[in-house]
Amino acid sequence: MDNNTVERSIRPLALTRKNALFAGSDGGAGHWAAIASLIETCKLNGVDPQAYLAAVSTLIIQGHPNSAIDDLMPWRFKPSDRLAAMA
Repeated sequence: MDNNTVERSIRPLALTRKNALFAGSDGGAGHWAAIASLIETCKLNGVDPQAYLAAVSTLIIQGHPNSAIDDLMPWRFKPSDRLAAMA
């Protein structure tokens, strides 16, 4: 998940970068990078990051098929009416 556009948009987040130095482990830093990348990708695609993460988490918990994981990417994500009613 490397892309220069997202990396440039993450760069101004000085507070977040400083906090990421103390992620606790290499795994924690990797998780932080993945979440920060998802959030910035949502912003670039005009998707509300909080609503996106909540809806995707709900779909995964409800058993969204692994074969359709591409449908959950921020650029293809369309919240269903059922999820909008839950939010």
